Amino acid sequence: MKPHEYARHDALGLRDLIRAGEVSAAEVEAAARAALESADARLNGLALPLFEPALAHAADGPLAGVPFLIKDGGPFAEGVPFFVGSRAVPGPRAHHDTDLMGRFRSAGLVTLGLTTVPEMLLSFATESARYGVTRNPWDPARGAGGSSGGAAALVAAGAVPLAHGNDGAGSLRVPASCCGLVGLKPSRGRVPVGPDAGEVLFGMSCEFGLTRTVRDAAALLDAVAGPAPGDRYAAPTPAGPYADEVGADPGRLRVAVTTAAWSGVAVDPEVAAATERVGRVLEGMGHHVEAAGPAVDWEAVMAAHALEGMASGAMMLMAPRPPDPALMEAVSRRVLADTAAATALDLIAGLDAQNGVTRAVGAFLTGHDVLVTPTLGQLPAPHGTLRYDDPAHTVRTWLDSVFAYGPFTGLFNITGHPAVSLPLGESAGGLPIGVQLVAGYGREDVLFRVAARLEEALPWRARRPQVHAGHP
Repeated sequence: MKPHEYARHDALGLRDLIRAGEVSAAEVEAAARAALESADARLNGLALPLFEPALAHAADGPLAGVPFLIKDGGPFAEGVPFFVGSRAVPGPRAHHDTDLMGRFRSAGLVTLGLTTVPEMLLSFATESARYGVTRNPWDPARGAGGSSGGAAALVAAGAVPLAHGNDGAGSLRVPASCCGLVGLKPSRGRVPVGPDAGEVLFGMSCEFGLTRTVRDAAALLDAVAGPAPGDRYAAPTPAGPYADEVGADPGRLRVAVTTAAWSGVAVDPEVAAATERVGRVLEGMGHHVEAAGPAVDWEAVMAAHALEGMASGAMMLMAPRPPDPALMEAVSRRVLADTAAATALDLIAGLDAQNGVTRAVGAFLTGHDVLVTPTLGQLPAPHGTLRYDDPAHTVRTWLDSVFAYGPFTGLFNITGHPAVSLPLGESAGGLPIGVQLVAGYGREDVLFRVAARLEEALPWRARRPQVHAGHP
C-alpha cells in the first residue's frame, strides 16, 4: 500500500480493508509512517520522533490496525514522555495509562506518535517556544488552530485518519474548523478523564479525537464512551450504538441559527454566510429553523474561563516538580502568578458564573433541538496573530484576544453540552470554514443524525489541502 492509496481511506475504510485481507495491518502501518514523515516535514505536527515500535494495542478491537496519534496534553500513555508544549517540563514519563488510553489500546488503534500543542494548551494557535509553529495544510502560512493543532494538521493531511485531542474551550473544534475536519466535543461525562482526575478544569475539559468523516467520529465514540470505575458522574446512556445514528432519520427538529457572537465581536462575512447557508439547507430538509440564540452574560462567561485558567495553573503548580517560570512563555507566567494569588472567593465566584451560564444555555436548549453557530469567528489566522509570549498580556487581555478569534466554542465547555464542528464551508480563497452544531446534554445521537445528513448535502471529502499524502 502506497501512502497516496492509504490516504484515500478513513478509519473505517482502512479497518474494513484489513478485515477483508486486502491489505495487512503491517502494510497500513508502513504507509502511515511514510505519510507521517512526509507531512510532518512540511507541517511540524509531531512533538517527538515516531514511536518505534507502535504502542501496544489489541489485535481484534473495533478499530484494529488503524493508525493513530495522541496529544502532548499531559501524562496519558504509560512510558510516553509529556511536555504540555513547554520548555519548563522536561519530559517525565507517564506511570500508567489513563482510562481513555486503555480504551484506545483495546479498540486496536495503532498509536504511532505524539502531537504538538501550544504551551499549557492555552491557545487557539499551536505555536510555542518549545515546538515552533505548526502549519495548516490548506495554507502553510496560516495556523492549524489549537490546542490540538498538531493532531488536526496531520489528520487533515491524510497522514492518519484520526487522532486524539481534548477540548477545554474549543481545542478540538477550533483546529477542526481551521483544517477542514470533524471535531466533536462530547457531553460532559461521556468519555472518562480518570483515573488521576475526577474532572478536568472543573468539568470544562473533555477528551476525544479528530476525524475526517462523521462515521469515524461515531465509531470512535462507540469505542471509548461510558463511565470508568470511580467517575464522579456519567452522561446519560445512549439508546444504542452511535454508528447506528449515522444515516438515521432525525425527524423534524427545532433548529436555532445565530451568527452573532455573545461578546459582540465582529464575525467574518464569509464565516457568517457559511453558517446561514447551513440553516437554509436544514430548512430545506424540513426542519423548523429560526434565527435565535441563548441570552448569555459574557462577563460570566469570561469569569468561568478565568476559572479554567486557574485550574490549569494549579495543575502546574501542584506537580511533583513545579515548572521554572523563567522557562515559560509570558501568558503562562501570568497564569501561574494569578493562580498562586487567587483566593477561595475567586474560586467560588468562578463556579457561580459557570452555574449561571449553564442554566441559561440549558433553558434555551429545552426549546430547541439543535443550535447552529460558526465555529470560529474568523478564517484560519496567519501565524503570529495570537501572541502568547507577549509580556504585555494579562490573563484577561489574553482571554479577550483568544475569544475575539473564536467566540463561539468555549460557552459549551462551560455548560457541558455536546458540540461538533463540521467543515461545511469554504472561503473564496479555498480555506475551510467550520460550522458548529450544539445539542441538549447527552444528545450526541441528534448531532450524529444531523451531521450525517449535512455531510451528504454539503460533502467535503473530495476537497484536499495543499499538503496531503494523497498527492502521489
